[in-house]
Amino acid sequence: MNSAERPKLEAPKGASSLLLHSCCAPCEGEVLETLLHSGIQPTVFFYNPNIHPKKEYEIRKEEDKRFCEKIGVLHVDVDYDPMTWFERIKGLEWEPERGSRCTQCFDMRFERTALYASENGFSVFSSSLGISRWKNMKQINGCGERAAARYQDLVYWTYNWRKSGGSQRMIETSKRENFYQQEYCGCVYSLRDTNKWRTSQGRGKVEIGKKYYSTDDSNDKCKPTK
Repeated sequence: MNSAERPKLEAPKGASSLLLHSCCAPCEGEVLETLLHSGIQPTVFFYNPNIHPKKEYEIRKEEDKRFCEKIGVLHVDVDYDPMTWFERIKGLEWEPERGSRCTQCFDMRFERTALYASENGFSVFSSSLGISRWKNMKQINGCGERAAARYQDLVYWTYNWRKSGGSQRMIETSKRENFYQQEYCGCVYSLRDTNKWRTSQGRGKVEIGKKYYSTDDSNDKCKPTK
C-alpha cells in the first residue's frame, strides 16, 4: 500500500493536533506519516525510562529524533529516569511480557505523557506502542484511557494503527529509513528473558546497536520474548 492509499483519519473532537507518545522510530514512523497525511499535526513525546541499558536508550532516542527532524515534527525529549521506573515495577520482575509489569510500565509512561498534554494545551494524545503486532492493544488502550481520565477534557485516542495496511507500511518505512532494529522490548527483564530464550535455541545473545532494518529483512523485532 503506497502513501496515496493511506487512510485519512479524523482525531477525536476534530482535533488538528495531538501529542504522540513514541516508543521508538520503527513504531512511530508509519504513525507520524499517516497523521501528517491526514492533516493532523503531531508533537512527539519521548519518555521511555524502561529502556535498558543506557546505550540502547540513546540509540533508540537518537533514531526517534532523527526521523522527527527529517519530517519536520517537534520532538520532546524527556529526562531518562530509570530508578523511578524500577521503583514503579518493584515486585513484578518475573512477570511475563504483556503481564502486570507491562501494565505498570505503560501506566507510568502514559501518566507522564498525559501530564505534559494537559500542561501544554493538547486535548488528545495517543501512542505508537500499539502498532507493533506483539503488543496487546486492549492493555495499551486501557492504560492510555486511565491516564487521560486524570485530566478534564483530555482524550486518549485508541485508534488501531495496524489497520488499513498500517502494519505493512510500518515495515516498509523502517526499511526505507534503515531504522535501528531493536531485538527485545526494551527493559532489563525483557533483555534477560530474550537472551535466555535465544540461548535455549542455540542463538547468540542480543548485541546492542548492531542490527538495522534493510530491504532484505522484513521482521518486526519490536516484540516480546518467547
